[in-house]
Amino acid sequence: MNQGIILYGPPASGKDTVTAALRLLDSRYRLFQRLKVGPGRTEGYRMTTDTDLAALRTRGQLLWENRRYGAVYAVDRPGVIDELARHVPVVHLGQVEAVDAIRSFEPSTHWTVVSLWCPRRVAEERARARGTGDLEDRMRAWDQTQSLDDADLCIDTAAHTPDQAALRIHQAVSRQSTQIAG
Repeated sequence: MNQGIILYGPPASGKDTVTAALRLLDSRYRLFQRLKVGPGRTEGYRMTTDTDLAALRTRGQLLWENRRYGAVYAVDRPGVIDELARHVPVVHLGQVEAVDAIRSFEPSTHWTVVSLWCPRRVAEERARARGTGDLEDRMRAWDQTQSLDDADLCIDTAAHTPDQAALRIHQAVSRQSTQIAG
């Protein structure tokens, strides 16, 4: 059975930082680079075109897509399947519906779902430090992010270091792996 991790949370909740700590802890963990069309940050994404995204959509190959910050972000079935065959992908999501879509698309995959959170003022400080110039949009997205009631693990990233969070996630994945094998 394949395994993956979903890091769910609002902007600046620590998804990138915790993913980097996971990667240092175990090289099997890899950021799943979502598809992106539009402006803004390119690192951590597979940049694509509207035409290519439309083709995937037409073929039913998009598991999830959303629009935010003037861009379109998508999780594609071929990309996830490829990553599951080679690594333990770490998928970053910020919508409850997206978590459900990823969890349900492939029955032979077990997803460890982790809800990352921090107080709004901490998120605002982190977002400001990024210097991306879209603080208002990020905080609006923070306010719109729903709580995830059925996560396997919830971590307040203001109360735990990235290494502590990564270790807790790794332990949860290992426990679930043992339960699946047993």
